[in-house]
Amino acid sequence: MATLSCVRWLTRVVVPIGNPGAWQSLSTSATAQATTPSQAQDLRVEGAFPVTMLPGDGVGPELMHAVKEVFKAAAVPVEFQEHHLSEVQNMASEEKLEQVLSSMKENKVVIIGKIHTPMEYKWELASYDMRLRWYMTRHNNLDLVIIREQTEGEYSSLEQESARRVIACLKIVTRTKSQRIAKFAFDYDTKKGRGKVTAVHKANIMKLGDGLFLQCCEEVAELYPKIKFETMIIDNCCMQLMQNPCQFHVLVMPYLYSNIIDNLAAGLVGGAGLVPCESYSAEYAVFEMGAQHPFAQAVYRNIATPTAMLLSASNMLRHLNLEYHSSMIADAVKKVIKVGKVRTPDMGGYSTTTNFIKSVIGHLHPHGG
Repeated sequence: MATLSCVRWLTRVVVPIGNPGAWQSLSTSATAQATTPSQAQDLRVEGAFPVTMLPGDGVGPELMHAVKEVFKAAAVPVEFQEHHLSEVQNMASEEKLEQVLSSMKENKVVIIGKIHTPMEYKWELASYDMRLRWYMTRHNNLDLVIIREQTEGEYSSLEQESARRVIACLKIVTRTKSQRIAKFAFDYDTKKGRGKVTAVHKANIMKLGDGLFLQCCEEVAELYPKIKFETMIIDNCCMQLMQNPCQFHVLVMPYLYSNIIDNLAAGLVGGAGLVPCESYSAEYAVFEMGAQHPFAQAVYRNIATPTAMLLSASNMLRHLNLEYHSSMIADAVKKVIKVGKVRTPDMGGYSTTTNFIKSVIGHLHPHGG
């Protein structure tokens, strides 16, 4: 079974932005739901780990429902504090954003759906999704990890009209953050025993910006002589992923390139609904789908696979040192996929999201626990 994961590094927390709207919050657990802060406080489960949940747009709410149903069936000691934030559904405001940030600061762990960013410019360059970040397979044996720095680069939201009808977009690259993400990649490789790190860049054209990123990766690589290190231009990397994806173990890159590679790699293993993702800062951990696509055409149709969200939730439980529950859920999801009897349309089948959830629940407690 192919494995693909995405690991990111943040210096600030992941949160959505865009047009002001309205945030609503509620707290849910495996046994109870509350619609007001006071009720949520009263219904908190003793001994449960509090986790901030942001369902997001598209099929996000349906996928989060799948997570809650499976957690309930597995008796996972996690209490979700749910917040609804959306720029496209007029469910966003600075006040609600602060509520989310407050919840994230308190809980330190977040599970998040895709918060869609509108194309229109409405007097705010940085979307809510960016501001949060600041604070089945078509190939056999495909197993690679994508690691990216996601607080600078082309996504720094620094644009200006330098002359009439002339727009300048600044790309920010710093030595501090480039060295940090490079070290994170090599430390990850060391911990997982993968043996190879590939730095993806465009230093042949952006000689100063990507040149600095590449230089930092090369300097860090010298500290890890047992790990094979190679560099690859983003253009060639895309082609190599299509021709021979099994050559890659760990890839490290700036923000924009990873958005392209994330989605390309997700397509190699079956689609946007299969790949989990984790984002880390010094204090916070955020868990979400690897491919940033809201799958809007599947909204309210009960046809989207919850695989990526369930695997992200499993990774979240491992981060909380709930190894038993993490393995139980991940193994159940993988068994459903391996058996192949229950597949949603985006996985090449005809089953519903509900069917998939029930099948996963049916594969929990393999030892009768």
